[in-house]
Amino acid sequence: MHFGAAGAVRTNLVTFSILQPPRILFGRGEAAKAPALALGFGKRGAVVHGQDASRAAWLLDALAKAGAETLALPCPAEPTLAMLEAALVPLRAFRPDWVLALGGGAALDFGKALAGLAPGAGAPLDHLEVVGRGAPLTAAPLPFLAVPTTAGTGAEATKNAVIGVPERARKVSLRDDRMIARVAIVDPALTDGCPRAVTLASGLDAVTQLIEPFLSAKATPYSDALSRPAIAPALTGLKRLMEGEDGAARDAMAWASLSGGLALANSGLGAVHGLSGPIGGLTGAAHGAICGTLLGPVLAVYRETLRGPARERLEAVFGMIAGALGGAAEDAPETLAAWARGAGLPDLSALGLGAEAHEAVIEAALDSSSMKGSPTALSPAHLAAALEAA
Repeated sequence: MHFGAAGAVRTNLVTFSILQPPRILFGRGEAAKAPALALGFGKRGAVVHGQDASRAAWLLDALAKAGAETLALPCPAEPTLAMLEAALVPLRAFRPDWVLALGGGAALDFGKALAGLAPGAGAPLDHLEVVGRGAPLTAAPLPFLAVPTTAGTGAEATKNAVIGVPERARKVSLRDDRMIARVAIVDPALTDGCPRAVTLASGLDAVTQLIEPFLSAKATPYSDALSRPAIAPALTGLKRLMEGEDGAARDAMAWASLSGGLALANSGLGAVHGLSGPIGGLTGAAHGAICGTLLGPVLAVYRETLRGPARERLEAVFGMIAGALGGAAEDAPETLAAWARGAGLPDLSALGLGAEAHEAVIEAALDSSSMKGSPTALSPAHLAAALEAA
């Protein structure tokens, strides 16, 4: 049994499993342990980093001093199929013992996918969902180490990597339980000074990935224990960071991101992520910004549709939003949307989604795996209302 929104014990028994990295390090200064932990898997490793290679210099230098032989691979944007195919050529030739990704969610997904695909002989399309064959990986992935430098995606704790396929206007997943990071190092100090716009978008992604697992039809005692306690501190921390730099708020957001990643990996998501995948594929816009723009409107749709225990959970979320951002609890979706817009988050049209694409987005969203976690079945009209409001 597990606990409802108000703390009452549910009478139904649930069956669930837990998948998480076998080793998670959290705290300021923990990133310094990355070289020794990586070398525990072997001498040769690939280091995936973001667009600014200088941000990975400290790690590459430390690895070299420790005796590692490394191949540096950049991830200058959200990963695409073409980027994946190109990087696999030098990676397979290098024959690494492990892959370490240092960066935001894009770099972590890229590294995770490369670690998954490098040992096999097949092409990425053999294993990608939706646009490919979706076949299981033929060989065990390389050990993967994740060191996030933004607080948002929780990719350090998930078993899938999101890959863009622009020619199909889709973002799809490469997914395997064995792709979970062997080591995840969440050092909030690496997020200090993150640009304000990135902090906002990634922070709203983290908030979404706490709220959706808590509301999910597939929520478990494990996901509840992680998601619910982190929602209010995440909202408060993000609000504080929009006002100025704050170490304690950075710490709270790093924990929110990790908690959300662990929660979603073990429960489900919902309509925000169901819609965000197709929108990202069509526009190329940042995932966090899309989620942040959709969160308030989707919560408003749930306000009109949820009943019973699911409604109790929704009202608990509304109370947390009101507590952090002000306003009446029943107006929480509008309060959240207005606050995000006031903080500088663009709307969907500014992100590149025109009204003429709404029908295609809705059709793709209804077939998405994320939508299976929605606490209630939503109709095309419901999703259209959310898109129009966003």
